[in-house]
Amino acid sequence: MPNHSSPTSELRISRRQVFQAGAGVTLATAAAGVGKPLLEAASIKPIRLGGKVNHSVCKWCYRDLTLEELAQAAAQFGMQSVELLNPEDFPTIQKHGLVCAMANGPGSIPKGFNRRENHGWLIEGYEKLIPQVAEAGFPNIICFSGNREGLDDEAGLEVCAEGLKKVMPIAEKHKVTVCMELLNSKVNHKDYQCDKSAWGIELCDRVGSERFKLLYDIYHMQIMEGDVIRTIRENHEYFGHYHTGGNPGRNEIDHTQELNYPAICQAIVETGFKGYIAQEFIPKRHPLGSLYEAVRLCDV
Repeated sequence: MPNHSSPTSELRISRRQVFQAGAGVTLATAAAGVGKPLLEAASIKPIRLGGKVNHSVCKWCYRDLTLEELAQAAAQFGMQSVELLNPEDFPTIQKHGLVCAMANGPGSIPKGFNRRENHGWLIEGYEKLIPQVAEAGFPNIICFSGNREGLDDEAGLEVCAEGLKKVMPIAEKHKVTVCMELLNSKVNHKDYQCDKSAWGIELCDRVGSERFKLLYDIYHMQIMEGDVIRTIRENHEYFGHYHTGGNPGRNEIDHTQELNYPAICQAIVETGFKGYIAQEFIPKRHPLGSLYEAVRLCDV
């Protein structure tokens, strides 16, 4: 695949590439104008989306594309957001009429709120970042529990709640929701503590603020506990954001994997959810062809 690291490069998806990409990318992709240079704003007609789903995409999955290129394509595809960005990235997406539905926080997956020694720098980081997210008009910022490192789940809940309660006043003031991501500890993030929805829901109850919710990652929770649709229907008030991903492999969300994304997205819509569903799969085929098809698949 060509190197798309230059912001002036042209991304082209020919009809031949569309068909070679596999069954998940169809002639409809080419018919929508994806075969034209993506950096020419008039070259692609936006997908006619239904309006029930707010669509986002995680930048880290597209390392061969610049943020400018991905934002251009997302806007042309009819999406609303590119996410997991830092404040210096915000102007790039804003000029394309996009938001950052989930901003990066100061922590990391292994080092989060379940250690008191992390609370000082985490709280300081959120006190700096939350106002910047609010000023840009964006809704959410991510956080993590951290790895267990021998800490039992009850102690992890206690320490996480203690630290997060100190962040809530500034989150409430600026109307930005802090979302802790649910991740699997079986395959991708060994020893991560917030690896079950029940643990995360208990943490939400202990923090006791409408500005703290969970990022329900469908891929990760399929690995850890399954029963995705029932979990969403019964606990949707705790979920502030959703991520996709094909299981197994965390690749395209098409017929090659086990999750039924149209049914899952329909269940999310039926809960009255008004937030964002973000594509977080690592494409094995042409990245923008796969993104185009994923957005269409989830637009129930």
